[in-house]
Amino acid sequence: MGAEGDIFGEVKRYHLTTFGCQMNEHDSERMKGMLESLGYTEAPERAEADLILFNTCSIRESADSRFIAHLGEAKRLKREQPGRVVGVGGCWAQSVKEEVFARFPFVDVAFGPGQVHKLAEFLTSDSLTAQGYFEFEGFTGHLPARRTRPFQGWLQISVGCNCACSYCIVPSTRGREVSRPLAELVAEVEAMSADGVREVTLLGQNVNSYGRDLRIDGRPASFSELLQAVDAIEGIERIRYTSPHPKDMREDVVRAHAELRSLCEHIHLPLQSGSSRILKAMRRTYDRQRYLDRVALIREHVPDVALTTDIIVGFPGESEEDFAETLEVVEEVRYDSAFTFIFSPRRGTSAAELTEGLVPHPVKVQRMERLLEAVQRHARERAQRFVGRTMEVLVEGPSRTDPERMRGRTRHNKVVNFSGLATPGELTQVRIDGASSQTLSGEESLLARVAG
Repeated sequence: MGAEGDIFGEVKRYHLTTFGCQMNEHDSERMKGMLESLGYTEAPERAEADLILFNTCSIRESADSRFIAHLGEAKRLKREQPGRVVGVGGCWAQSVKEEVFARFPFVDVAFGPGQVHKLAEFLTSDSLTAQGYFEFEGFTGHLPARRTRPFQGWLQISVGCNCACSYCIVPSTRGREVSRPLAELVAEVEAMSADGVREVTLLGQNVNSYGRDLRIDGRPASFSELLQAVDAIEGIERIRYTSPHPKDMREDVVRAHAELRSLCEHIHLPLQSGSSRILKAMRRTYDRQRYLDRVALIREHVPDVALTTDIIVGFPGESEEDFAETLEVVEEVRYDSAFTFIFSPRRGTSAAELTEGLVPHPVKVQRMERLLEAVQRHARERAQRFVGRTMEVLVEGPSRTDPERMRGRTRHNKVVNFSGLATPGELTQVRIDGASSQTLSGEESLLARVAG
C-alpha cells in the first residue's frame, strides 16, 4: 500500500486538486502554504508531480464521482512511477475512513479536514507504509497559506457544526463546532492586511453562531463583535462571510451590515425549502414564516442588499404543494441568485434512510426546471437596478469571456466584466451599462479610480 523506494528526500513537486466548498478552498491554500514551507513547488500538471493530492468533498454524489475519476488517473501515474506519493484529504476521505486503503490500495496517505497538518508529519517521516489521520483536532487556519489571489484572504473562524440537518454529512466529517479565539483571528487579519489583503471572507460551517463556546468577560462572544473587530483593521476594505444559518441571523448582525464600513451588502441566507413541513423533516429548526421574518429584517436595515440562497428540490416526502410553497417564497423574496440542487441521499445521513414519499427523478428534474426559471427571472430583474449606477469593483483579473476586458466583483458580489486600465487587486469605479442574471458589464470611470 505504501510508496516504494527512498522518495522522501526527492519529492519536491506537488499537484493539488480541490473539490467542493469555500472551506475546502481555504484548506487547500493552507496545504499549499504548508508544502511550500517544506520546500515543495507546485507542478502545473498532475503527470509532472511527485506528490499528487486531492482535497475532497462529500456533500453530493456528483463530487464523489468526479473525484474518483481523477483518482483513476493518479493510479495510472503511480503505476508508471511507483515512487510517487498519492494523498487524499478532506470530507470524502473522512467519510470513508474505514475503507479508503482497502478500496484504493495505491493511496499512501489519507486525512480528514481536521488533520491537514499531519500531511507534513507523514512527508517528513521515515515511514513507507500507508497512513490515515482522521481525528478532529486543530485548525487549518493555523497553517501558512499560499493565497490564490494575494489581495483576497480566507479566515477560518470555526470548524465543525452543531446542527443536525437530516441531509447533511458535515457534522460527521468535520466534528462539533469549535470557535477560534477572537484575539487570534484579529491578529491573523492584521497580518493579512500587512501582506496586502484587501478583502477577507470569514468561513465556518455555521458562521454566525461563532463564539457560543467562547467567553469574553464571562459572557459568550458573538459574531457581530468579530465583524466589528475585523472592520476596525486598517487596510481591510471588504468583509464577506459564509455560510450563515437563518436561525442565527440576529438583529445585531443585520445592523452590522448597515453600520460597518467594510461589511459588504450581500447576505447568503440558505432557504433549502419554502415548506415548513419539509423544513421540519430536514431538521432546519426554522419554519417558513421565521425565514421570511429574517428577510424582512434584513431588507429593513439594508434596502439595497443582495440576497442569495440555497434550495434543495425533491427531498423525500416533497409533494407538489410543498414545492409550490418553495416557488412562492422565491417569488416573494426575489433572490439575486440561488444555488439549486436536486436531492441525492448521502450515506451516513438520516435522510438517506427515508423510504417513503421518494420523489421520482423525472419529477425532480421538472421541478428544478420550474425553479430555475423563477430564480433566473428574478435575478435578471434584480440586476437591472445596477444599470446606470457607478459601482465600486475589486478587480480580480482578465474577463473569462473576453481577455481584452477585466473582471471584478462589486460589494454586492456581482461579477462585472468591464473595459479599463485597472489591474488585479485595485478598487476602481465602473459605470454599469448592462446586466444579465449572472453578470454585469460596464466601463471603468477613470476619474473615479481608487488607487491600488
